[in-house]
Amino acid sequence: MDRIMECVPNFSEGRDLQKIDKIVASFRSKQGVKLLDYSNDEDHNRLVVTVVGEPEPLRDAVLEAIGVAVELIDLNHHQGQHPRMGAVDVVPFIPIRNVTMEEAVALSKEVGEEVAKRYNLPVFLYEKSASAPHRENLAAVRKGEFEGMAEKIKQPEWHPDFGPAERHPTAGTVAIGARMPLVAYNINLNTPSLEIAHDIAKKIRFIGGGLRYCKAMGVELKDRGITQVSINMTDYTRTALYRAFELVRVEARRYGVSIVGSEIIGLVPMEALIDTASYYLGLENFSMEQVLEARM
Repeated sequence: MDRIMECVPNFSEGRDLQKIDKIVASFRSKQGVKLLDYSNDEDHNRLVVTVVGEPEPLRDAVLEAIGVAVELIDLNHHQGQHPRMGAVDVVPFIPIRNVTMEEAVALSKEVGEEVAKRYNLPVFLYEKSASAPHRENLAAVRKGEFEGMAEKIKQPEWHPDFGPAERHPTAGTVAIGARMPLVAYNINLNTPSLEIAHDIAKKIRFIGGGLRYCKAMGVELKDRGITQVSINMTDYTRTALYRAFELVRVEARRYGVSIVGSEIIGLVPMEALIDTASYYLGLENFSMEQVLEARM
């Protein structure tokens, strides 16, 4: 592949393995497309797929997967800890090699227009592709979720960029756009109190006066009897992972709560982990050029 674009579509299904397999199959054995990773979470009831490819084959595979999800997922019967407004909740395109952000934006708009035409699905453009400033933040677009979108979409300021101004009866709506690489990073707490997790999330996220490139929310992990601060680091080069980890630790201390572990969902740039390792090891003047794999 000479020109590489990444796509990380999120689907609102994390429990039915047969449905998950059918969605993921859209990315398998496709010329010019490589499935890198997929992970499903039962508590979140969500599937996150990471795929790369040449722009045109990638576009076709994403459109196929969206069609499968629209056919299989009915949000009227969906429950999970993660906010969602669509069977295909969000479809971000990320430029990786020999493609520009402008090309990623153009591809997202092309896919959005085709999704609306093929599947009669309302499409909101977000992040770098947003048609207005109030649509850039995914959280603002998704606010109200599937249930609230029936009325929200009728408001002039929330008219979809493509497709009907009416929520799809089973598949809801979808956000499609272009953005920087994002790190999905979750920190687990040794408390079953969702209120505590929510409170910590409010304090560390940017909108609450916390870290600049950090979005966060509290999530309950019922099977384990604990809670989680679920985080999206929207620019790891500007706000490092270790800062989020340490700030959660500081805020948790006031409740007598400690961190019992953390996890990364999907793939993560090596630089993000090296930066964190360098901090905790106290390395001086360390750079990516000293990493063996980066020099090969």
